[in-house]
Amino acid sequence: MPFGSNKFVGRLCASLLMLASGACADEKFSHAGPIYNRFQLTLDFGGRAEAAGPFFYAEEKDSQMTWAVPPLFFHETDPAIEHSECNFLYPLMTYEKYGAEYRWQLIQLFSVAGGKNPDDSANKQFTIFPLYFQQRSTDTNENYTALFPIYGHINNRLFRDKIFFILFPIYGQTQKRDVVNDNYFYPFFNVHHGDGMHGWQFWPFVGSEHKDITMTTNGFGDVETVGGYDRSFVLWPFYFRQNNGIGTDNPEKFRASIPFYAVSRSPMRDSASVLWPFFTLIDDREKKYREWQGPWPFVIYARGDGKTTSRVWPFFSRSHNNELESDSYFWPLYQHHRLHADPLDRQRTRVLFYLYDDTTEKNTETGAEKRRVDMLPFFTYHRDFNGNSRLQILALIEPVLPDNPGIEHNWSPLWSVWRAENNPKTGASSRSLLWNLYRSDKTSDSKKISLLFGLFQYQSIGETNKLRLFYIPVPDPRGQEK
Repeated sequence: MPFGSNKFVGRLCASLLMLASGACADEKFSHAGPIYNRFQLTLDFGGRAEAAGPFFYAEEKDSQMTWAVPPLFFHETDPAIEHSECNFLYPLMTYEKYGAEYRWQLIQLFSVAGGKNPDDSANKQFTIFPLYFQQRSTDTNENYTALFPIYGHINNRLFRDKIFFILFPIYGQTQKRDVVNDNYFYPFFNVHHGDGMHGWQFWPFVGSEHKDITMTTNGFGDVETVGGYDRSFVLWPFYFRQNNGIGTDNPEKFRASIPFYAVSRSPMRDSASVLWPFFTLIDDREKKYREWQGPWPFVIYARGDGKTTSRVWPFFSRSHNNELESDSYFWPLYQHHRLHADPLDRQRTRVLFYLYDDTTEKNTETGAEKRRVDMLPFFTYHRDFNGNSRLQILALIEPVLPDNPGIEHNWSPLWSVWRAENNPKTGASSRSLLWNLYRSDKTSDSKKISLLFGLFQYQSIGETNKLRLFYIPVPDPRGQEK
């Protein structure tokens, strides 16, 4: 592990988590507000301790143990799934490990990664992006080294199966599945072939590409036809000529001279553009609609069973079909999107992008619904399918980067001046103001309140009530400690 001994970190984490799990020398000082506070989790089974305001917390949840010093450091381990994670000034430096696989990175420029492959071979990678790429493997065929732009080989990186270059852009070769591209003085001259296809181009002057009709087997074991094509261009983008889908039920002929015109003809769909892309007429017989665009993207009008759209952008836009719906008024002032495809019904409403964002997802079969509401920078609210909810005030980054664990673990504690959680299944709820300066925890049969660094503490369990003022128990006049 790059950041020290796993055993040492584990022992330190376990010691700190004793606070969260209930170990405290004196119960009366366990609710000292921002100085120190420990409590049971509301939405999960476990405990948590917080100290020094927002600058320290430790948590134990099932087999997962966490401790952090926001925003400097975060550490989490979960032996049950062989997972560990460390962050330093997230996202500046991160480390994550799942089983035998690990990766650490520094500002996404320096990174080290490793792990096992399905064939039990082990790889180790070192990267200084975008200058140096290295991999060493127990299978020496997987080894590679690349010093960009001088010379190198790279495998299964940068969205390509293989990359080879010499004094790039003088020469570079890439491979994706069966397709190999040879580039000379990139991007000017290119030769490519594979999967029944071959072509070349001397960009931007002339280029040609042909693909034969081929067959493939899908995931169900059925043999399918993959259409062929012939494509060429002259003085890109002045002239394009394409015949696509050769050998299929929907062959297409496409001709274009950009920006003067673009025409596409096929049995299922026709389109014609003048002064592309501003003025276009579309007749989609497969999806059963006709569409006029002019000038795109400002004015669009479509009618038919498959699509209905009326747009005068940015003033208004209304578009829908059997599954999708999209509306906007004075974009980006108001936007509404909906996807209805049983059993999923998802709706999202936004005002000025992230100023207000309301998203709901509903299972139409069970009726279960989850919801997230954000208002930058004031609050973020979540409710999951089980009804568990959490409200946080303030939310300076969360609306822009929703559901980002790194932000929630490392940065959110700094500005979470109010937190409210509710668990309808267990009847538990909690409230925290100014990092536990005021804190309230309730269950179905108990209630705890602490205020002003614990100078006021009240606890009720069943018929028993306890009250402390200035950490001193206040006797009950009836003879019981209050």
